[in-house]
Amino acid sequence: MLKRALQHLGLRPGEQTYASETSKCRARLLPFCSGYGVDLGFGGDPISAQAIRVDSPRPYADTGAHSVQLGGDATKLHWFRDGVLDYIYSSHLLEDFPDTETVLREWLRVLKPGGNLIIFCPDEQIYRAHCQRTGQMYNENHKHADFSLQKMKATLQQIGGVKFIHENPLVDIYSWELVAQKIS
Repeated sequence: MLKRALQHLGLRPGEQTYASETSKCRARLLPFCSGYGVDLGFGGDPISAQAIRVDSPRPYADTGAHSVQLGGDATKLHWFRDGVLDYIYSSHLLEDFPDTETVLREWLRVLKPGGNLIIFCPDEQIYRAHCQRTGQMYNENHKHADFSLQKMKATLQQIGGVKFIHENPLVDIYSWELVAQKIS
């Protein structure tokens, strides 16, 4: 199955430097990524070979062989007009921004009504406990001690104009996933 997934992305087994977070959720979340969309902060391993790959010009993650197509800041999607994308996918990125509400507003701006915002992120408290328990290096880029599915759902409800169509509160040891569909 992994071999098929890598081939779908145009990779050969053994090309990844280490497993991406996206590799853990691809089978569950790829069905929400149809049409024209972006993978923000993909780190070399996009959710789909068809996704527009957006990351820093020199990403700090190195999880695959795919290069950056649009290099820049995921908080300012200046490449896209309002309401033009069918989906936005992001894995383990949103927790790195101090002002997640502003970032989410920008991401929703470029989505069409009916478009999907697909987020896969760590529950910060569970992630910290996992790092302590296993000795895994903690990611110092995380900005929120209380980052969680509940917090992101509350932020999106405050922004409005979305409905939740999929959520999974704890998967893959310390992560959660959420799909919010833009309704207006």
